[in-house]
Amino acid sequence: MSERIDIRRADDPRDVLHQAVYLLAQGELVGLPTETAYLAVAAALRPDAAARLAEAIGRGDSAPLPLGLKSAAEIYDYLPQPSQIARRLVRRCLPGPVVLAFDLPADDDVLERLPAETRRLVVRGREARFRLPAHKALGEIARLLPSPLLTAGDRLVDGRPATTAEELDRRLDGRLALIIDDGPTRYGQAATVVRVQDERWSIVEEGVIAAATLRRLASEVVLFVCTGNTCRSPMAEALFRKLLAERLQCSEDDLVERGYIVLSAGLSAASGAPASPEGVDLLRRMGIDLGTHSSQPLTESLLDQADRIYTMTHSHRDSILALRPDVAGRVEPLSQCEADIADPIGGSLEDYRQCLEQIGEYVRALIENSVGRIGGA
Repeated sequence: MSERIDIRRADDPRDVLHQAVYLLAQGELVGLPTETAYLAVAAALRPDAAARLAEAIGRGDSAPLPLGLKSAAEIYDYLPQPSQIARRLVRRCLPGPVVLAFDLPADDDVLERLPAETRRLVVRGREARFRLPAHKALGEIARLLPSPLLTAGDRLVDGRPATTAEELDRRLDGRLALIIDDGPTRYGQAATVVRVQDERWSIVEEGVIAAATLRRLASEVVLFVCTGNTCRSPMAEALFRKLLAERLQCSEDDLVERGYIVLSAGLSAASGAPASPEGVDLLRRMGIDLGTHSSQPLTESLLDQADRIYTMTHSHRDSILALRPDVAGRVEPLSQCEADIADPIGGSLEDYRQCLEQIGEYVRALIENSVGRIGGA
């Protein structure tokens, strides 16, 4: 039997992780918990360890073994020119219970630096797989180890995951120098393996993340931002959604199926406030129902998820970038010129009408300028 250490009872969990790092650096195999399965891992720069891992799990010439990442950003060392779909799935799925499979570029030399025994296990044709579980153990160990991690285990036990340390130990018959025990895995199901090719994705091996969820994760998220999320951004969101559905010749309810999610938020918004009555009235005359709108504040999560962020004023954009300069490439004023869209709050119905006309002009231009990408025209 392998040595097992219950990390939940350790005086200092870091000592357990450091022990695992030491063993991996010496070429030993270690068992680690994730939210889906207990994995057997080896240091990818140790060909002897890679060979023992392949022997232990009975790996022949089947699918490639995933490389364990230090962080989601590390994947771009292997994918210098990722597609938009690839960027979305990396940003939204990692860390998490997903294995992402990509075709490496023909001139890739990162994996070429790995020993031949390791390359044989991690590359099939040009396909390589990567994972970063939400459980912190693997990521922490990967950061401490000066070597990529070779991982195996989602379907080790008769095609299903080892969901406890005991199961992993029995399956590998004591071949691991150490197993870090953190109790039963959270999901008790395998990670979903998703293959990404250009702007398309497909599920290679089903797991805890279903196709419907992945469809949302792969969708392009368009976010409109104003101050209170009761006037300008809700009108922009509703109008954009209607015009986008018309462009795609589908219902608004089917936009997610077509790869789009449209949202709005406010920099100083409260949660749950309705849209302004004037905006509701004007949009009703256009056949758009804004009566169910509920305001929400702009959050870190929304900024992380959004692919395109359109602000009603330049100062809105500046406020966002002051807090999150990393989203500079994804945020711009809706007008895309020097003009701002003035806040009609407290004004007359005519003020709201003029505001909506201005928003409509910019939203129509936005969709028109996206021709060739929206709807494939």
